[in-house]
Amino acid sequence: MAETLQAPKGMADLLPAETARWQHVEAAARELFRRYGYGELRTPIAEHTELFLRGVGEGTDVVSKEMYTFEDRGGRSLSLRPEGTAGAVRAYVEQGLAKTDPVQKWWYLGPMFRYERMQKGRQRQFHQIGCEVLGIAEPTADVEVMELLVGLYRALGFEALELRLNSLGCAEDRPRYRAALQAFLGERAERLSEDSRRRMAENPLRVLDSKDPRDVEATAGAPAPMGSLCDACQAHFTAVRGALEDAKLPHVVHERLVRGLDYYTRTVFELVDRSGSLGAQDALAGGGRYDGMVGELGGPPTPACGWALGMERLLLALPAEAGAARFRLDAFVVSAGEDALAFRVLRGLRAAGLAADADHRLGALGKQMKRANRSGARVVVVCGGAESARGAAVVKDMQTGVQREVPLAELAAAIRG
Repeated sequence: MAETLQAPKGMADLLPAETARWQHVEAAARELFRRYGYGELRTPIAEHTELFLRGVGEGTDVVSKEMYTFEDRGGRSLSLRPEGTAGAVRAYVEQGLAKTDPVQKWWYLGPMFRYERMQKGRQRQFHQIGCEVLGIAEPTADVEVMELLVGLYRALGFEALELRLNSLGCAEDRPRYRAALQAFLGERAERLSEDSRRRMAENPLRVLDSKDPRDVEATAGAPAPMGSLCDACQAHFTAVRGALEDAKLPHVVHERLVRGLDYYTRTVFELVDRSGSLGAQDALAGGGRYDGMVGELGGPPTPACGWALGMERLLLALPAEAGAARFRLDAFVVSAGEDALAFRVLRGLRAAGLAADADHRLGALGKQMKRANRSGARVVVVCGGAESARGAAVVKDMQTGVQREVPLAELAAAIRG
């Protein structure tokens, strides 16, 4: 007997019962992005490795430890995308949009790949929904993407949400803050975790993002990024907060919020779930500005901002029944001795726009009814018996158990209600 094959560790199958929930979320996102004027972007799953080295940063854990990198048959180094922003910016630069149509508002969804330690809601193949606004420097763009993010979660029924906000400053501010933070950490190096001691030189901001209790204790009282902001960045942050208040979006300034990727500048934000359903790891999504990435990847200086959410984490906090009704069958057709009629009725219901199915194995009526019950259909249509001689079928409501005779010509309208 052949060995049973399994999916790679950290890469899960999604069966139809589960994908119905995913499609529920995706449909809500599509509708919201449509209302905000965002177009869908689709980029390759694999990109040249250099894109992530330059765009995300060699010192990040994502690039240095977690990427799936391989050499193709032409000897080129490619990597499966670990996040969506770098590919979006590469497309913007490659297509010359900074010259022809500099303001772009995009959204995307799809799989990302990181070889990291798995935990609840975190896979090595994971899925993101995200958005990017390119070519707009004004604080109102920061607020629009945050409004979109909060709006999506509210549309999905989330209520206990907290929007956390911070500013990391611009390219001139970052070196001042980095030096101040490294000096602070250097005095406490022996109290930090091994990972944080390594990050001190490469990416010191990530030390503040650590959830290790040793690091949390050792970095208490660390200097905040906002203490190093220039006048322009301080004014930008003040304007963002004012626009958030005008949009009636409550928020909390979190001075330790830094995000984990090198490309962020100025505004950074995170949306967290305060219901407790996710435990200590309560982050639902995050994002911010990345005004330097277009230039880093060969384009002209271009402001940009956006966010991404992890589908797996969102679905952990979403009620299990969410989305089930959206993809429920309208009707299940069974045959009581009139097989050909049953399939004609089935085709007619589908042509009328209803979701309908039947069991091609047919067999005894009792077995067909059991299969109809398992299908979750709203009604069962029974074809055969005395009703068929009168040009009708029996329609049974599976919730109430009430059944009635309906002329074949009126079936679709009767089921649609």
